Amino acid sequence: MLPEGWKEVKLEEAVSFLDGKRKPLKSEDRLKIRGQYPYYGATGIIDYVNDYIFDDTLILMGEDGENIISRNLPHVFIISGKTWVNNHAHVLKAKKYCDTRFLSSYLESLNYEKYNTGSAQPKLNKAICENIRILLPPFPEQKKIAAILSTWDRAIEGTEKLLANSQQQKKALMQQLLTGKKRLPGFTGEWKNYKLYAVGNITTGNTPSTKDESLYGEKFLFITPVDLGNCKYVRKSERMLSEKGASISRMIPAGSIFFSCIGTIGKMGIATRDCITNQQINAIEVKKIHNNEFIYYQIFSNKEQIDKLTAKQAVPIINKKTFSNFIISSPSLPEQKAIAAVLSTTDEEIAAIESDLSRLRQEKKALMQQLLTGKRRVTVD
Repeated sequence: MLPEGWKEVKLEEAVSFLDGKRKPLKSEDRLKIRGQYPYYGATGIIDYVNDYIFDDTLILMGEDGENIISRNLPHVFIISGKTWVNNHAHVLKAKKYCDTRFLSSYLESLNYEKYNTGSAQPKLNKAICENIRILLPPFPEQKKIAAILSTWDRAIEGTEKLLANSQQQKKALMQQLLTGKKRLPGFTGEWKNYKLYAVGNITTGNTPSTKDESLYGEKFLFITPVDLGNCKYVRKSERMLSEKGASISRMIPAGSIFFSCIGTIGKMGIATRDCITNQQINAIEVKKIHNNEFIYYQIFSNKEQIDKLTAKQAVPIINKKTFSNFIISSPSLPEQKAIAAVLSTTDEEIAAIESDLSRLRQEKKALMQQLLTGKRRVTVD
């Protein structure tokens, strides 16, 4: 049942498709005409060129690519002014009785898996898109809904910028503090270089047989690369081992540093309790003369050294022997602890912003489900 005053239409009744005006440019061709006008693809700006195809406020909808399914990036978004669009995004012009911002929000809220016509790569062909059914309230209500959602968009955009700035500031702080270029008040003395094997004991994990269900249970964390990278401290894992499974595995003590060493290289974390890792992880049990958080930041920040140590093959790898030669530059233990405390505070601030951003996105999503279906009506002046 439709909300009072609403109607259901096909997308082709709400917009004009301007796909025929699109023109793809190869990267070498774009290089020759670099300029000030944005060149758009399926998920946003790819480049800037010195000419344009469109000069209008339009909606772009990704035509192909994994983002149609994963939705890691905006799939439907508004462009405005002088722009160039390639053939990986449908170009939509809202008709007079449709508000562009309302349509963009409505289309972005949809699940496109059922419209996918691709096999090797997801794709939304024009014929399918034209027949997507959408709900349209009266035009004044469209504008009011769009205005409400725009308020949330501005809050989200502001928080995203704050997060990006905080992450950039942390990166700069790490470059200064972890190299000794900037010293914290009260600390002097030379830094020393150590190979990683002198800093801690390095252990490579193993995987108990997956054919024996009795080895898996709910008692011990079983850490794999999937469990790393979301935050510094690792408190949970996708799989757990039983006491029997742990008894035939190498136990890694709490406080150890995890480093993914096969396939996806360099995902990291710190153990919050005793656990077990698989063979894709090197674990470092840091000696007492060093601070584990400081060593974590030293390894995490040195992408160049990680890249040099990685064997470039079909499945990239840093074996235990190679990893043990990773060079750590280190001051005295008190200074290590002080540096780690400063960077941990920065991490906590970033985590708080990320939490705010997640909350705003969830709140907007819930609001969209109410407003874009008519379950919650707005008052139009």
